[in-house]
Amino acid sequence: VQLQASGGGLVQAGGSLRLSCAASGGTFSRYRMGWFRQAPGREREFVAGIAWSIGSTYYTDSVKGRFTISRDNAKNTVYLQMSSLKAEDTAVYYCAATQNAGYLPTVNYDYWGQGTQVTVSS
Repeated sequence: VQLQASGGGLVQAGGSLRLSCAASGGTFSRYRMGWFRQAPGREREFVAGIAWSIGSTYYTDSVKGRFTISRDNAKNTVYLQMSSLKAEDTAVYYCAATQNAGYLPTVNYDYWGQGTQVTVSS
C-alpha cells in the first residue's frame, strides 16, 4: 500500500492543523494506522494510532486531549486533527500502516508515507 501524507504547515502556538494520509494500492480497511513524528535531533516517536474499528484509538500522553485520530475507510484516508499546538509539536509527521496484531504504539509498521512538516511558532 502507498501512503501520501499532507496538511502540514506553519501555525502559531495554540492553533490547529489537520493532517491527512491517503492510502492507495491496498484494502485500506484491513490496515491499522498510525501517526508518528520526528523532531530534529530526536528519535521518531509514536503519536496516535487507530485500529480497524473507529472506536479503538491510542495516543501518546503528550498529545492526549489535543490530538484526534480518525479514519474514513470509504475515502481510504486517516486524519490527525491537531489542536492547541505547542512549539514542541514541531516535527515531520509520518503516517504508517500495519496488518500486524499487537500494541499499536510498538507494533511493526509495514508501510510508511513520506512525511509532512509541521512547524509551530511560539
